[in-house]
Formats: sequence, structure tokens, C-alpha cells
Amino acid sequence: MALVSIIVPCYNEETTIQFLLDALYRQTFPRTQLEIVIADGISTDFTLQRIQEFQNNHPDLLIRVIKNDRRTIPSGVNAAIRNAQGDIIIRLDAHSMPHCDYVTKCVENLTQKYGDNVGGVWEIQPGKSGWLANSIALAASNPLGVGDARYRFTKQAGPVDTVPFGAFRRTLIDKVGLFDESLLTNEDYEFNTRVRRAGGTVWLDPAIRTVYFARSDLAALGRQYWRYGYWKLRMLRRYPNTIRWRQALPPIFVAGLIVLGLLAIFLPIFRWLFLSILGMYLLVLILDGLFLAIKHHDASLIIGIPLSIVVMHFSWGAAFLWSLLGR
Repeated sequence: MALVSIIVPCYNEETTIQFLLDALYRQTFPRTQLEIVIADGISTDFTLQRIQEFQNNHPDLLIRVIKNDRRTIPSGVNAAIRNAQGDIIIRLDAHSMPHCDYVTKCVENLTQKYGDNVGGVWEIQPGKSGWLANSIALAASNPLGVGDARYRFTKQAGPVDTVPFGAFRRTLIDKVGLFDESLLTNEDYEFNTRVRRAGGTVWLDPAIRTVYFARSDLAALGRQYWRYGYWKLRMLRRYPNTIRWRQALPPIFVAGLIVLGLLAIFLPIFRWLFLSILGMYLLVLILDGLFLAIKHHDASLIIGIPLSIVVMHFSWGAAFLWSLLGR
């Protein structure tokens, strides 16, 4: 049986790293065939202490911590890959909590040769308690908020553009190279683009499941989607044919509102057009929030869902436009 290396880029994750390590310890895959390589970006909280405490209490699970001096996600992933000993590499995130059969399912998919890079579905949970954090988690798995990102909601296995995290054989790195460290976000999508261009398959199996903790407030959500939008354009400049409708709509919508808003200053007809479009957009979001409020028996979603999706759309769209201006 091949050795499996779980690689984890990490920075200041004292609140969630314990969940990840506990979940990895409960894996059905033989513990003697597992190693965990954590690339720490010089954490300033108690992350390293939490890891050390876990190591002391669970000596039968091999955990190695290496330093990620560049302190970015792709540099941490690459550093962990370079230090990993396994024939199979499984990337995870310090915000994640994989199901107990996660590793087993990944290895099975690779063994059956369904894909060269395989992954599964996120079960998004709130980052903390409270109505707003709950709304953000539901919005982050809502097609209206994330478009056709299948790994957030699909129930059907098949080839896809990208998967969260990913599991692959080390030989794939020899074929397509490491993750691009010049992309501080979207590095996984760019990696999977190279996999597909090299003739490989990116495969999503909804039986591979992991809990992912969403951002806990609107400010953190806005920063997250700003990074997504800003770095998405940098990636698309290299691979322009990879753009999808869900990625194009937010910047087009934001740009359209800006143009209409400026024209509305001078011509009343554009003022009505601006208000009509914005009104219809907000109405759709409120109706979506109402639907989810009824479904989940939570009236706060009527406000929380529209707020969360507005932040996601406008942060993503504005950052994409800002990047387009070369900022």
C-alpha cells in the first residue's frame, strides 16, 4: 500500500487546526501509511502549540511541521510537496475537517483512474455561532452566490474544471509542475488548468466530503472574495479561454452599475434604469433569502443571505475590475 502524504498550508489557525488534526486521526485509511506535512507561514498565535500538543497526545500519527518563509498559500503547498515522502499527495486546508473516509475515497478514485487530480464536495459550515455567520455559510454554498461551482453543491460524479484541495500522484507534479507561486489566490484553478491541458482529467466525486468553515463576518468575507476576483484576472490573462459565465457576471454587473450611475447624474432615463436594475437584483436576493428562511426556519436569513451575496458579488466584481486597471 502506497504512503499517502497529507499536505496543509497553515497560518494562524489556532481555532480550527485541532478540528483538522482530529479528523485526520479518525481516518479509516491505515495510520501507518499516512504522514501529515504542515507548512506553517510563521504563525504568531498558538497554532504551533496546538500542533505540538496534538503530536504529544497522538504519537502514532506522523506529523511534520516545516517553515513556509514566503508565507503564501502556494509557497506553502509547494514546500510541503517537496518535503512529502508519499507517492500520493492529498492537499487539505487548516479550515477543513474531512470525513473519516476522505483519504480512503481519494485513494480509491486514483486507483480506479477516474482522474489525475480528484476531489470532492465542501460541506460549508459557519465559522462561528450567530445569525450572520450562519447566513454567510449558506450563501457560500448557494448557486445564486457561487454560480456553477459544482464542488459546493453537486451530487453527481464527473470531470470538472477544478476541485477544492485535490489528491494526485506525485508523478503528476513531474508532468505539469508545482503550483504557481506568483498567484496568491486561484493557484489551484491554474494548476488544474495545466492538468487538463496536459491531457489529464480533474475528477469530482461527491462521496469525497469535507467540512469547510466559512468566514465568520462580512469584512472577512469581503477580503476573501476580493482576493478571488483580483487574482482571477491574473490567471485569466494566461488562460483566457478558461473564463466561465459565473466569473464574468460580477465584474460586468458592477461595471454596468458604475456606468449607469455616472450617466444617471446627467440624464434621468439612466437614473430610472439604474434604480430598476438594482431594485430587481435586490428583489431576487430577498426572495432567495425568504426561500431559505422558510426552508431552514430562520427569519434572519431574509436579511443575512442578501447581505452576504451582495458582499460576495461586489467584492469579487470590483476586485476583478481593479486588477483590470493594473492596480
